Amino acid sequence: MILKKYASISRVHMNSAVSSDPTSKKTSDADAIAKSVEGKSWFKCRPVGVGACAGQQTVPNKAFEALVDTNDAWIKKRTGIAKRHLLAEGVGLRDIAVASAQEALLNSKVAPEDIDLVIVATSSPDDLFGDAASVASAIGATNAAAFDLTAACSGFVFGMVTASQFLQSGTYKKVLLVGADALSRFLDWSDRGTCILFGDGAGAVVLEATETKEASGLLGFALHSNGKGYSNLKVPFQSKYIEVQNEEHTKIDQGEYQKMTMNGPEVYKFAVHEVPLVVKEALTNAGLTSNDVDWLLLHQANVRIMEHAAKELNIPMDKVLKNIEEYGNTSAGSIPLALTEAVRAGKIKPGDVIAISGFGAGLSWGAAIIRWSG
Repeated sequence: MILKKYASISRVHMNSAVSSDPTSKKTSDADAIAKSVEGKSWFKCRPVGVGACAGQQTVPNKAFEALVDTNDAWIKKRTGIAKRHLLAEGVGLRDIAVASAQEALLNSKVAPEDIDLVIVATSSPDDLFGDAASVASAIGATNAAAFDLTAACSGFVFGMVTASQFLQSGTYKKVLLVGADALSRFLDWSDRGTCILFGDGAGAVVLEATETKEASGLLGFALHSNGKGYSNLKVPFQSKYIEVQNEEHTKIDQGEYQKMTMNGPEVYKFAVHEVPLVVKEALTNAGLTSNDVDWLLLHQANVRIMEHAAKELNIPMDKVLKNIEEYGNTSAGSIPLALTEAVRAGKIKPGDVIAISGFGAGLSWGAAIIRWSG
């Protein structure tokens, strides 16, 4: 099985102690529902199981010294990254997506044939037409509809909110959401501003419908995008026209996708400004405050962004879940990968409230407040 072959990933041992303010009081469910924003809160669904798989090649910072003008200390200081995992030769994005999905099904005790919908959030599929249907087939989800969702590093959050709509409406009972990316495929390995940042990884979560709002596991959300920032982070298609020698002189575009380009300072400014705001917005929509948050889980792009957001939200760093040191930025895979490691380590307990936020190309950003049920 693919799970047995590829699902083993390095653990990051983090301090499990959680500081708390004894004078703060958590909001009750009844109070939160009363204060919440209708339509953006308390969806009748909950997460019940997670799984993850990272690329099999471990690449430490030192390996980049032969490629670009950098060193281990420089990368760690500016990003918090010590290493990253890349897909091994012969392994595709679909393989790690399937492995993470299989583990999520196992942990949720849900049979694959009981899954009604499979969503794969990715910007780097093995097949440009999409990987979701093949992932569904590989895991035995024979009764599921399947589609890909492209929102880059925001993909997992956007996918979770999308899945919640189907569960809230009663259309489906169980949804498998996978976040997976292999952006190493699109890196310019001579560009220090991008090649040191990204790794390949996948994570998955099983979401199931609940009967009441009080049993909800998705407590509130907020989603945004601003295409004016599109040029700051992109993998553009470059056209190349060839004229066919016929009477019409038809021109055929035989271009291809180029390497990733990123305006690092602009993306950083965007993230430090928008991430705290969107988390606050999602909390407001849920009728909650930062005092109700047990864990803050941000897209693993840069540890400095995490530190700034935690400070703005008045959440101590020992409540911030992070594994960027081990994996770097795995785009849509980063949040579910970190979530899975925290669940495996016993850090996250049933009933814990987790504020998650994804942000990246588009530009797009969003947050969701979830309560763990697994």
